[in-house]
Amino acid sequence: MEIWINPACSKCRSALTLLDAEGADYTVRRYLEDVPSEDEIREVLTRLGLEPWDITRTEEAVAKELGVKEWARDAASRDRWVGALAEHPKLIQRPIITAEDGTAVVARTDDAVRDALSR
Repeated sequence: MEIWINPACSKCRSALTLLDAEGADYTVRRYLEDVPSEDEIREVLTRLGLEPWDITRTEEAVAKELGVKEWARDAASRDRWVGALAEHPKLIQRPIITAEDGTAVVARTDDAVRDALSR
């Protein structure tokens, strides 16, 4: 199990606290420092069952500068979104937990963290 975090994020810290309380075996990826490649982002999206626009933090300043809210949300635009997430990792919603069963969850709630632990 791996968790992508931003240590400044309260939801990430909360998820780590719960993982520790449950005795989970996991590795931490500080994705702002260890930036995921486009291929890694695509793999996580597949595991999440989501599209890149589903995990994009559209209210971040860089998202507004790029105008992502106006971008098309279709198959032809997918690579553009993935490229933006790789170039500007702050846009990636967090925390993301990759579960042992090959799936992943955006773990913004305790229930989502528990869901990842149960997989």
